[in-house]
Amino acid sequence: MTLRRLLVSTALAVLSAGAAAAQTINALVWCDHADPALIAPFEEATGIRVNLREYEGTGAALAMLEQSRPGDWDVLVIDGIDVPRVVEAGLLAPLPADRLPLGDLFPQVVLEDRTTRDGAIYAVTEKFGYNTLSYNSARVPEADVASLDRLLTDDYAGRIAIYDYYLPVIGIAAAHLGLDTQSLTEADLPAIREVLFAMKDRAATVGEVVASQTALATGEVDVVIGGGEWLTGVLEPEQPELTWTIPDRGAVLWSQAIGVLADSREPEAALAFVEYILSPEGQARLATSSCYWGMPANRRAGEHLTEEQKRILRWDSQEDYLSRVQLYPAPDEALDAAMQDLWLEMLQR
Repeated sequence: MTLRRLLVSTALAVLSAGAAAAQTINALVWCDHADPALIAPFEEATGIRVNLREYEGTGAALAMLEQSRPGDWDVLVIDGIDVPRVVEAGLLAPLPADRLPLGDLFPQVVLEDRTTRDGAIYAVTEKFGYNTLSYNSARVPEADVASLDRLLTDDYAGRIAIYDYYLPVIGIAAAHLGLDTQSLTEADLPAIREVLFAMKDRAATVGEVVASQTALATGEVDVVIGGGEWLTGVLEPEQPELTWTIPDRGAVLWSQAIGVLADSREPEAALAFVEYILSPEGQARLATSSCYWGMPANRRAGEHLTEEQKRILRWDSQEDYLSRVQLYPAPDEALDAAMQDLWLEMLQR
């Protein structure tokens, strides 16, 4: 069945006669979902209008939900590591497994321990990638990004940017030290502190997504620690020297998930949107969003990507990459507070 036929049949099943044009769902999303090239095909095929509100950081999304009335929001896109948190809070509705393409997903990113509870599925990984090293290959030899060792010398003083998110960068530091990111304790923090401080001493800037992209694109820096395909994918067509790699000691996997909010007033329409985002066509559009690129969780998305898009995403290298990365650190409350204190100490250095 084609995507259009699937979406139309789904819409007809959930919409009353003549009401299609009036139906609206509200979604809290990351910026990659705001690309009209992703949203317009769904709206045109179903008649369901999608109101989008972008946010950065799970705390911001939770604050918006807390300040909203029950039923104001229908769909939530969230960092994969935070799915258990929102499930525990009762914010997500169970999803019917028979309407999800679970068998088509890269098995390494299904992350059942985070997206399911008591056998029920509450969210599905929709996109993933790597927090690792982005760099300018015209100015940085490949051997210098094979590990952090070379980058943490004075040869790279003032040539480095650090992505401003504590969990992945701490994860990269832990991988560099040969530590298991899922088993970190406060006893590991002094060694991690040394790596973070060495990064900061050589960094020209610490910034969020756009600032990091801009610093690399303009030549302000030559390397972004914490970058990856999400940072350089949108830049590479115009600046092919901007690329990324995974060091020999590994990096960390990021993932984002999508689910339907438990108090949605339009649960069927919201589920239809989730189905579209997880479809091969929706996944290909999401993977190459104008905001940032990333690997689609659905392996069948490759049927709808160009060879050039797959090259930039390193489509044929995913099995190798997935075998060499770890998940974000998942600290308990006490360790998380200690990690945030360490990050603040590093920023203020």
